[in-house]
Amino acid sequence: MMTSSWRWPALVGLFVALALPVAAEEGGSSSDDPPPPAGEPQPGDGPTFGGPNAVENQLHEDQQAGRPLFDRIADWKSWLKDKRGIDLGLDYSAAYFGASDSPGDDQSASGMLRFLGSWDLVGRGKKNTGALVWKVEHRHGYTDVPLFDFGFELGYAGFIAPPFSDAGLLLTNLYWRQRWREKRAITAVGGWVDATDYVDVYALSSPWTGFTNFSFSTGSNTIPVPNQGLGAAASAMLTKQLFVIGGLADSNSDPGDPIDGFDTFFNDREYFKHIEFGWTPSLDRLYLDNLHVTFWHADEREEAGTPSGRGANFSFTRYLGGRWLPFVRGGWADDGGSVLQKSLSVGFGYQPVPGKNLLGVGLNWGEPNESTFAPGLDDQYTAEVFYRWNVSREIALTPDLQYLKNPALNPDQDSIWVFGLRARLAL
Repeated sequence: MMTSSWRWPALVGLFVALALPVAAEEGGSSSDDPPPPAGEPQPGDGPTFGGPNAVENQLHEDQQAGRPLFDRIADWKSWLKDKRGIDLGLDYSAAYFGASDSPGDDQSASGMLRFLGSWDLVGRGKKNTGALVWKVEHRHGYTDVPLFDFGFELGYAGFIAPPFSDAGLLLTNLYWRQRWREKRAITAVGGWVDATDYVDVYALSSPWTGFTNFSFSTGSNTIPVPNQGLGAAASAMLTKQLFVIGGLADSNSDPGDPIDGFDTFFNDREYFKHIEFGWTPSLDRLYLDNLHVTFWHADEREEAGTPSGRGANFSFTRYLGGRWLPFVRGGWADDGGSVLQKSLSVGFGYQPVPGKNLLGVGLNWGEPNESTFAPGLDDQYTAEVFYRWNVSREIALTPDLQYLKNPALNPDQDSIWVFGLRARLAL
């Protein structure tokens, strides 16, 4: 256990060691000028292909969330990004949820610490750039049942707050990102990736800053996305308005033991594949104005006893009046180990001032996957309302209320109310 827990940092060192010669050759300005004011636009600023929790997008969003409380830290980070091409983030999130009824525990709480960043090593300040991207986390529970398992503890077929587990030390990202912007915007990533950053994403899907219930996240709970692991993804603007995103990921990866991921990727060869076709008014509107269809396939996982599966999803979001973001999203799955086999989610986000407080409202209908659970289970209905209050750029508090109607794995209960609070400190 000790060896397994600590051997993966060697992989981090290997990636950095390989990158250092490139940095020496390509490195940008070495000026020791004073730091620019915090929040000043930087080359390459703005969300890119990927979801709100993709490292570079998360770092960008955190810099837009109001005035900084810790000016010196913000100024230093701005200087580091401008002069060295290094963008860093450190955050701690904690969440508590309690339920009105439960066949088991009716309270759960978990927390996590994340260190994330990107380092532009090739072409900094130019159209075509390459960067090393990383994220290391420690996820821990405060209660006997972590939030990752809390939905099933209530008899609900789904996840209340999926990333809040007790998995311990994890490597969730370590990959190379290459971006070409000469003729068509093309982005490719390869290494240790998180499939949820590139599959069926939209602006409200992050459980750190948006909805926490997975019914309002990747695939509306119909896509069996694997753990973080070896894989690759690529995206391209086919025209000024049409785009495509595709990728492949290891279905058996363990972010707690990345070295073992080479064995599962190259020897087990059980993969999750996805491709997405979409429309957006323009590249700079991709993050908010988006219509796409996603197709996926998951190989059979022999050791896990999970059958192969396939499915399709759709998503439509439109940013209206600079404040409203309504969405309609849904999916269908045929086996594959997903939680739901049919799902439809509708709702909206409302943000009076960009980068500030956010109200989210969502409604979901879902049909539990017969091959994952059992045939004949009741359809589930889920509602979630949250209000994210940005106290400052670094601090956000989010009260959250969820209503679970007909929890499929708890036939003795007609409905359950779930109330919670999420807090996040991002430096």
